[in-house]
Amino acid sequence: MTRGPQFKVALIGASGLLGRAVANELAAITRWQVVRTAFRHGDTSTITLDIRDERAVREFIADQAPDAIVVAAAERRPDVCENDPVLARALNVEALGFIASAVQETGSWVLSISTDYVFDGTRPPYQPDDAPNPLNAYGRSKLDGEQTLLRSSAQSCVLRLPLLYGPVIDWGESAVTSLMPAIVESSRGPEPAVMDAWATRYPTFTPDVAVVIRQLLERHEIGESVTGVMHWSGDEPMTKFDIAQRIAQVLKIDACITAQRTPIDTTPRPRNCHLASDTLEVLKVGQRTPFDAAIRTVLQNWPHPTSL
Repeated sequence: MTRGPQFKVALIGASGLLGRAVANELAAITRWQVVRTAFRHGDTSTITLDIRDERAVREFIADQAPDAIVVAAAERRPDVCENDPVLARALNVEALGFIASAVQETGSWVLSISTDYVFDGTRPPYQPDDAPNPLNAYGRSKLDGEQTLLRSSAQSCVLRLPLLYGPVIDWGESAVTSLMPAIVESSRGPEPAVMDAWATRYPTFTPDVAVVIRQLLERHEIGESVTGVMHWSGDEPMTKFDIAQRIAQVLKIDACITAQRTPIDTTPRPRNCHLASDTLEVLKVGQRTPFDAAIRTVLQNWPHPTSL
């Protein structure tokens, strides 16, 4: 299909935690045409697309012929991936293969989202060319997806990200906001909330990531495409114990939180896989909102959490 004069972006997975932030950011660029897809939670302005369906993926890309495709759809829950590796591979690996194959006809640039969990967490900070060594099925599936895309003939970029949080539909949508019920309950007693104080994470605000993605798209629009692997990360190291304390402070509640200093997750997780963002910073890409300010904006859009 011949493209029109307007720069067209296909956002695959527009209804998820990150996808919504990206959709909001791109909506402000009125010179672009943004086509959004979702699997289950779409609306009248969203095309329903199951990225596990190769024929549907091929038809969508052929019909739309986008200049760029942002792939924000994935199975990102480590425990789900561990228990259902077939589903993890279908969404995180095979779907990227379908997209990479389909864009051979359209020449679309593909920006795919990956994770810090491709690393084992023993030698941070990690540069994009450091050797991956995932500890769990989630990390393995995302690494395989990266390689499927990067080894294809598609012009592409993989953007690795750490723990994400942002405006949510329900508390469980992010590992940051999922701490809310336990934090609130601990303020009522009698039992404290036990929070992981072993693994260091770098919570990263989805509207900040959306700015990174928009800026990468702008570079592609003017013919300065970024390719290969890139990293972006928040710059405040925190354990879940730290995050819970910061949330309690923002809410001004007297939470009782106990630190768990050894790993207790059934699914193995890396201790510290801090992603070095130097490459994008040199390109003047990105923004970072301080955690306390960002989490305050997330919480203020809900009824007071003490109503949980």
